[in-house]
Amino acid sequence: MRQLSKTRRCTMKVLALNSSPRGGGQSKTELMMNHLVGGMREAGAEVEVVTLREKTIRNCIGCFTCWTKTPGTCIHKDDMTKDLLPKWLESDLVVYATPLYNYTINATLKAFIERILPAIKPFFEIHEGRMFHPVRGKYPPVVVLSVSGMPDEGHFNALSAHMRYVFDSPGRKLVGEIYRPGAEIMMSPFLKEKVDDVLDATAQAGRELVRSMQISTGTMARITQPLMEPQFFAGMANVMWKTCIAEGVTVKEFAEKKMVPRPDSIESFLLLFPLGLNAKAFGEKKVVLQFRFLGEVEDACYFTIETGKVGAQSGTSASPDLTVETPFEVWMDILTGKADGRQMLKEQRYKVSGDLSLMMHLFQKA
Repeated sequence: MRQLSKTRRCTMKVLALNSSPRGGGQSKTELMMNHLVGGMREAGAEVEVVTLREKTIRNCIGCFTCWTKTPGTCIHKDDMTKDLLPKWLESDLVVYATPLYNYTINATLKAFIERILPAIKPFFEIHEGRMFHPVRGKYPPVVVLSVSGMPDEGHFNALSAHMRYVFDSPGRKLVGEIYRPGAEIMMSPFLKEKVDDVLDATAQAGRELVRSMQISTGTMARITQPLMEPQFFAGMANVMWKTCIAEGVTVKEFAEKKMVPRPDSIESFLLLFPLGLNAKAFGEKKVVLQFRFLGEVEDACYFTIETGKVGAQSGTSASPDLTVETPFEVWMDILTGKADGRQMLKEQRYKVSGDLSLMMHLFQKA
């Protein structure tokens, strides 16, 4: 029994706070946090996950009752006072997981952090030229995890600077910062290999934090690796937003209905068509697929498919293997699933010439 008690005392207790307002598989904050937590548990930590949107946490009213009349105890009698703050105080490590809102943490997590005031004393001390309030007792180390829809890491600069300043005084410790840019595209099946590596690295970060209270440089490089070129990202995202606006759907509804972004120009078609093309279905030989568009968009482009890869170029090819002549809007209806490509061909809504056997591959999903 003594040995069992000793083992329990040595187990790291982690409190993971998810402040995302999203659920149902939509939250990239939750996705990243779940993998971080999974790694922590694999390393032997006891982790409790709390979803803050399910809790009642009233705003701090600045009365300082927790500093005077009832030292260490907040005047509010809500989930923070009754449950969350005691768990926070008992933890050996706390994870603050938040989507990036206006370059910093969201309001839900901010409310939680402001309600930690009872864990701090009202007195003033000076350390290395900085005045601060000392902690009342135990103040657990923190790791911050945040995701942003923007593809560049610079959008986390304000959040990082804020967190480092908050914890730059005695009694407080920031042991890790995990920032994942371009998170909104993490669900794309076209990026599965890279995203799997990001998530595997996030789990590794969890293991490292439990074992050493730090995250290695190599692991962080994998977590923050670029998923897509910024220009490509912007082009694809803009088409998606235009599609949502035109169809009158939210991003969540767009995902639930498995909708496809609808290109509105030759440039956006060149960008998006290769993503849905099953290049492997064309085999090992080189294939050139030519499109000639009619109607509102009169232009031409072609795709070179070879060894499972697709190259896109505007203009015409000297020797295409298959040529599709079609009104632009007809092919966009086919591309987005509003029309059946085979049926449209039967109705002669578009024409094809060349190696017609290649047509079957155009309608095979990647």
